[in-house]
Amino acid sequence: MSRGAALRELPRRWRAKLGLHFPGVLVCGVIALAATFVSEHYGGPQLLYALLIGLAFHFLNDDARVVAGINFCGRTVLRVGVALLGARITFAQVAELGPKTALLMVLAVLLTMVFGLLLARWLGCARDEGVLTGSAVAICGASAALAVSSVLPQTRENERFTLLAVVGVTVLSTVAMVIYPFSLNAIGLTPAQAGIVLGGSIHDVAQVVAAGMMLGLQAGDTATLVKLFRVMLLMPVVLVIAVLYRNHPGVKTPDTEVPLIPGFLLAFIVLVMLASVGTITADMAQFAGDASRWMLVTAIAAAGVKTSFEDLLKLGWKPVALLLGETVFIVAFVVAGVLLLGLGTA
Repeated sequence: MSRGAALRELPRRWRAKLGLHFPGVLVCGVIALAATFVSEHYGGPQLLYALLIGLAFHFLNDDARVVAGINFCGRTVLRVGVALLGARITFAQVAELGPKTALLMVLAVLLTMVFGLLLARWLGCARDEGVLTGSAVAICGASAALAVSSVLPQTRENERFTLLAVVGVTVLSTVAMVIYPFSLNAIGLTPAQAGIVLGGSIHDVAQVVAAGMMLGLQAGDTATLVKLFRVMLLMPVVLVIAVLYRNHPGVKTPDTEVPLIPGFLLAFIVLVMLASVGTITADMAQFAGDASRWMLVTAIAAAGVKTSFEDLLKLGWKPVALLLGETVFIVAFVVAGVLLLGLGTA
């Protein structure tokens, strides 16, 4: 086929792909809109609403017309959403934290993931479950769970467990948002210390900001900065997991060649660099953040449609215990680190 003929063929191929994916994308988009409406008008976590509404529409997953679009949202849209998180992060933010706080956060992430693996083994859970929940609790909640799941073996069990992890970290993050500020104030931490603990232990970004602001502007700003540093650690963590699982049968098939570094992680790195040198303005970063959130909501809606309540119930109590144990571990570790290192006292 000549180059001219190939170029003329492209619009037809794009139309065919659009026709294939549009019904499923439309379903996920409508669910995301509904979740956003409920969240904005009645309060509550947007991602959790998207998941629950998606579960209610699980029957659509049996309709061949929407399957391709739902799978597209659950994988491609998800990865683009994760990549766009990089536009909100700069190396200057890391410098503002100081070496001790940065080291504490790195240790908190690493040790929480190790603890998750050990606890999963003790509970008799699969290793993938420990990797997934440990990453979600250690880094940025539902976003981390979705990002890590995209490089794990694509099995039905992992899909179900990803959804339960999203529900679990979202609920625990919301509970922490209410309980932690009062608890930290009661034990006499300064606003700066409380901000470090909140940013270093609460799972989702929105709940971190809300919890910090309950204790004042200083605590809110500190919590947000610490949390963004934890989000920045998402890229190296997912990269390591992707490399370790690269040749796993559930990830690599005879028909696919898995790149050493997934494209969405490369995009994440590039966006962090562009944001760090000022190429990405504040308005652009805000737009990228909003777009990322919307894509993640759409992706979790797709995950909900693909899973049934019965599938989630089959997972039992052990994953819940795993998430709860990891949540207690990270907050205890960060509080101890803040007190032992004397952080936030200046």
